Amino acid sequence: MRKLFFAACVATLGCTSINAQEFSFGPKAGVNFATLTGDIEDNDMQVGFHVGGAAEFKFNEKMAVQAELLYSRQGTKYSDSESETFNGVTYRYEAEENIRFDYINIPFSFKYYIVNGFYASAGPQVGILASAKSEYEFTESVSGGGFDSTDSGSGDEDIKDDVLPIDLGGHIGLGYRMTNGLEFSARYNAGFVNVNDAEDSDDFEIKNSVIQVSVGFMF
Repeated sequence: MRKLFFAACVATLGCTSINAQEFSFGPKAGVNFATLTGDIEDNDMQVGFHVGGAAEFKFNEKMAVQAELLYSRQGTKYSDSESETFNGVTYRYEAEENIRFDYINIPFSFKYYIVNGFYASAGPQVGILASAKSEYEFTESVSGGGFDSTDSGSGDEDIKDDVLPIDLGGHIGLGYRMTNGLEFSARYNAGFVNVNDAEDSDDFEIKNSVIQVSVGFMF
């Protein structure tokens, strides 16, 4: 009788352990605040987006792992302006360049649920470059001293051959999941490798840096 009771307890504990494990998945999307760091100066943050899905395996109430597949638009932008006056003639120049990297990112997260749906996360990330472009526009003008002229233009250039096809990085973040599955999160992604694959890659290092704010729903 005691052996039977012991076996029943073991079986009950085993079932409880299995039931405590949860698998969930769903879509997620959000905003990127991206820039490039390294040997790059006077650049600004660029607003992009990410969209995709996530799958989470929860071992217990506190510990979980999560894998994601995200399409992510990153990069940076430049703004330049100058003005010079000589002998009553004023020259003005304004230009803006957007460097846009589109990645297929695969983040892997270790998650710790702190309390009441709030969690902290961290882990590695692999990025596969889908496209890389430079988009620019400029305006220059000359006025005064009998001169009055303005010229402007815009264009884009494919720079994928100058960017490393694979990016490796890591991320840390915080999030909150509601009991109905709606989830809000924010994380910082830092690139670990120089993604400059141009001829000056040894002398000019650039790395991805992205703040992501996301909303998702887990089924």
